[in-house]
Amino acid sequence: MRIIAGEARGRRIEAPAGRNTRPTLDRIRENMFNILQADIPESRILDLFAGSGALSLEAISRGAASAVLVDTDRKANLIQKQNAESLRFEDRTRLYCCDWTRAVRTLQEEGQKFDIVFLDPPYAMTDLSTVFTSLIPLMEKEAIIVLEHEAGKTVTVPPEFEIIKDRSWGFCAVTVYRHAEGE
Repeated sequence: MRIIAGEARGRRIEAPAGRNTRPTLDRIRENMFNILQADIPESRILDLFAGSGALSLEAISRGAASAVLVDTDRKANLIQKQNAESLRFEDRTRLYCCDWTRAVRTLQEEGQKFDIVFLDPPYAMTDLSTVFTSLIPLMEKEAIIVLEHEAGKTVTVPPEFEIIKDRSWGFCAVTVYRHAEGE
C-alpha cells in the first residue's frame, strides 16, 4: 500500500498480516478522498476500526490537522505506530489499542471533538446504530461520518443521520453521513 497524495505521496505503508484486518485498496481510497477533498484540510479525524491506519494517514498527508486511530488488534496498533513514525506523522496521531466503546468514552471524557469520523468495521457488523449514537457528542456541528461497508448490504444507522454521498466500487461501498441536528 502507498499514500496516494499530499506531503507523503508515494510513500509505502504496511498492513497487518493475517485476516483480522481488511485494508482499503489504493483505488478505493483514492476515490474516497476525491469525494472528501474539500473536507480534509485542517480537519480532526477519528478513525474507529483503523486497521493499518491508511485512511487517517492519507488524510494527514492531504492536510488534516490530526487523527486518533482506534483498533482492538495489537498487531494493527503496532503497524499504525510504525506507519505514523515512518511518515513522520507521530506528532499528529494518537493511537488507542482498545475496544471502540472504551476509546469513545475516553475521548468524551476529554471533551474531544472531530470533523471527520472514519468507520471501517468488519463487514458482518451491519447494525451500527449504537456506534453512530455514541459518536454524536464527539462530532463538531458539520462533522461527517465516512462508512466503508460491503456493497449491496443494508447497514442500520439511526434515522437522525442523513446520507450525504453514497458510492460503490465492486464489493466495497462508501457512504457519507451527517447528523441532522434537531430533526
